[in-house]
Amino acid sequence: MRVAVLGAGAVGARIARQLLSGTKVTQIVLRDTDADRLAQVSKSLGERVIIEHSPFNSKIDAEVIVVATPSGTQMPSVIEAIETKRPVISTSDSLAETVALLKFANQAKENNTPVVLGAGFAPGLTCVLASHGMSWLDTVEEIHVAKVGTGGPSCALVHHRALSRISYDWRHNNWVRRPGGSGRSLCWFPEPIGPQDCYRAALPSPVLLHHAFPEVSWITARVSATLRDRLTAALPMLSPPHSEGGLGAVRIELHGQKNNSHEVVVLGATERPAVAAATVAALATECVINEKLKFRGMAGLSELVEPISFLHGLEKRGLRIEIFEGDNVNA
Repeated sequence: MRVAVLGAGAVGARIARQLLSGTKVTQIVLRDTDADRLAQVSKSLGERVIIEHSPFNSKIDAEVIVVATPSGTQMPSVIEAIETKRPVISTSDSLAETVALLKFANQAKENNTPVVLGAGFAPGLTCVLASHGMSWLDTVEEIHVAKVGTGGPSCALVHHRALSRISYDWRHNNWVRRPGGSGRSLCWFPEPIGPQDCYRAALPSPVLLHHAFPEVSWITARVSATLRDRLTAALPMLSPPHSEGGLGAVRIELHGQKNNSHEVVVLGATERPAVAAATVAALATECVINEKLKFRGMAGLSELVEPISFLHGLEKRGLRIEIFEGDNVNA
């Protein structure tokens, strides 16, 4: 099986390495527009990798496509894969891009083509955690997502811009528009991250979760931010982002009914966002290759994978999920 990985950044390079460690992928085509980045990454990859310095959406010889280019640039490559009926995995965490891609859901279904949206840390892992948490309750009324940290430079830029743009919450059968940077909420993440102030932002998680769970009446997503983050969100980034961010975390909180009583389920994970995103995307790609998706078509991981099996796969790769119980967090 030949797999193309578009983007050799903090996420894409790790996806390539993880796929090479499996048995089904015989060759990786790693493509990027940055020759220096490709030269650096190629030093740590073996002979089974073909390095291509080429535009992302130009013709490529591969059976499965993984798009790990900067969010906001993935749409042409995903559409091209749908049109050529090749399975495609997108790591985009851009709200606008996710909404635009969902307009091609009917075409993906007609072409019988698997299209995985938001295969990253958040969305991605958070979608699987939401699906898993849903099974613990008889009915679910609320889903609240929060995240801390960024992956590579393009991820940091998306985070920066999202705080200055309109957020969308799903509430009582309507999309509610709120200013980014508003709605402070103190969220507790797994240690060592701990409590963080989180705010509304233009995030795609509510869109993908509503697509998966239309019966849930309230869905929100927030991101951690400092006062400086919020004050400078509408401006260009004051300093260049690091090549990769530090430790991050995600948290998913579900409110619902269990045996006629109100219950709250909180799940989370701590990891460097680029590492976690690559792990989720690589495992999603293996699910596509091994035909373990629930159906062929376009959707997020909440709808496409069996959550327990997927989470076990992540754990084998070192991504540990935690359950919040009172004042303690247990694995």
